[in-house]
Amino acid sequence: MISVIDSVSHDSFFKSVTIDHFDRDCISDLAAGRIAAIRVPDLLPRSICEEVFQALTQAEFESYGQERVYPTVLRFGVGVSDHRHEGAVADSYWPAVRENDERWRSLGLSIDPFELCRKAIGTDWPGGIAVGRSGGRQMCPGVAREPNGGFQVHFDNVLREFKGNLLDANIISQFAFNLYLSMPDDGGETVVWRHRWSPADEAFRLPNSYGFSEDVVAGAESFVLKPAVGEGLLFDPRNYHAVRPSRGARRMALGMSIGLSDTGQLLTWG
Repeated sequence: MISVIDSVSHDSFFKSVTIDHFDRDCISDLAAGRIAAIRVPDLLPRSICEEVFQALTQAEFESYGQERVYPTVLRFGVGVSDHRHEGAVADSYWPAVRENDERWRSLGLSIDPFELCRKAIGTDWPGGIAVGRSGGRQMCPGVAREPNGGFQVHFDNVLREFKGNLLDANIISQFAFNLYLSMPDDGGETVVWRHRWSPADEAFRLPNSYGFSEDVVAGAESFVLKPAVGEGLLFDPRNYHAVRPSRGARRMALGMSIGLSDTGQLLTWG
């Protein structure tokens, strides 16, 4: 059973759908642009989300590079965007990935939350799903993020951020995935706009930032999502999107990027 949240636009393809599991048809629709987001409530049991969240509350978080990411976004894990040099993955990334693996193991979790998420996403996908590789080496599988101050309006497009192929594969479509571990009652909404980057948008880029002034999406159609704990969200991050500031409680989610390759496989990275 599918329920649909339409935006106020006249584009019937710019919408979020809610389903009870990630299925082949909806992932295909997302890749083709017939929908803009897929929501799966209770993708993982609340007990697992609580276990991961409680373990992470005892962990030491780092932040994305504060010279370009502001307000501060805390993370537990490795973001490849912090290890980019002249359009390629910097050598510093691989020691950070090894250290990240050790840090996640030190949490003592009874499960691997990223593996559970991959299985939940790929259970009905014929091409399968796996952690991506670059130069034969496995990428970081995902990151825990805490953007209590929000994310600026931005887009994600691996083909524009890296020269050539980030992964050992040809990526033909890109998704962003989040599993929500904690959400505030007030704030923390995800906003998605029906607008993709064009060269003229650079006039709206914030100084030395990954983000843009909200004027870049002025007049564009949009929808607002308020995820719940345990919900899985898959959307096209090439559309501009943002996260509103949280108030009164922490907003924490597991996140990963997902590329659809020209062989039909889904490949993930942090």
